Amino acid sequence: MCPRGETLRMETELDMDAELRVARDYQQQVAGDDAEQKNERKAMKELGLARARELGWPNTYVFTKALGEMMLARELGGVVPAVIVRPSIITSIHKEPLPGWMEGTRTIDAILIGYAKQSLSCFLADLQLTMDIPGDMVVNAMMAATVAHASAPGGHKEESPTVYHATSSLRNPAPYAVLYRTGIRYFCDHPRVGKDGRPVRTRKVHFFGTVAAFTAYMLLRYRLPLELLRLLSLLSGGLLFSRLYADLDRKYRFVMHLVDLYGPFALFKGIFDDANMERLRMAMPVADRLEFNFDPNTIDWDDYFYKIHIPGVMKYVLK
Repeated sequence: MCPRGETLRMETELDMDAELRVARDYQQQVAGDDAEQKNERKAMKELGLARARELGWPNTYVFTKALGEMMLARELGGVVPAVIVRPSIITSIHKEPLPGWMEGTRTIDAILIGYAKQSLSCFLADLQLTMDIPGDMVVNAMMAATVAHASAPGGHKEESPTVYHATSSLRNPAPYAVLYRTGIRYFCDHPRVGKDGRPVRTRKVHFFGTVAAFTAYMLLRYRLPLELLRLLSLLSGGLLFSRLYADLDRKYRFVMHLVDLYGPFALFKGIFDDANMERLRMAMPVADRLEFNFDPNTIDWDDYFYKIHIPGVMKYVLK
């Protein structure tokens, strides 16, 4: 956990109260009537992203998580028992209570959904990098950590919260290649049916391991043709292709925005040390370890993705 006030950029410090004032003051500046709320939300998102990157975080998601941890340590440290459980990418439920269940689209599921619809020809990801742990295991880890620290001997209060990494990247890594491999196998065995009633053909996806390579591909494959379309629209006085250009340009910018936002996750090369999590697990009675399992070594990733996760995405997300 980052110490209070420490950032990821050298020679900078973080004052949480000052950050809140900056956000409040800026919100007052851009506040408008109901018709302008969309622009206000956009402006606040841009401010958050700018502040996060200025201090060394890639986006507001991880920036606000760091702020939350700092505030927890400042407000509760030494007063009441507190722990921090850090999952990385959470995938669908492994066993309890409903295998394959999830709510909403996760980062890795964008690949599956695009692949299922055959609307995904390329994607930004390094297939050798790792994903992480199913949702029910994260919940089990949180419950175990809560019990362990709530019942600390003598009511001992720790000065700073203990940090647990509820992850699998160290003990049982699951590279993105496993998801892609099982995805091809699943959709070959269970082809989706298109609107015309015919099976959707399963095609391979081209992956780019760097933002630079992906950006170059998008430039040559989409941006240059878009600029040609814009030129034709201008030459026709806006009578031809203007709507088509506006629609395609909006989609292109949206994709590049997603790459800018999620690129740090898709290409993250870190492996999380789960030593605290393993010590917690080994301190539990054997019966509790089985009942509240969060041991990543018990997962067969090929079996999990093929039989549980991908069917879950098809059932609960891609309805």
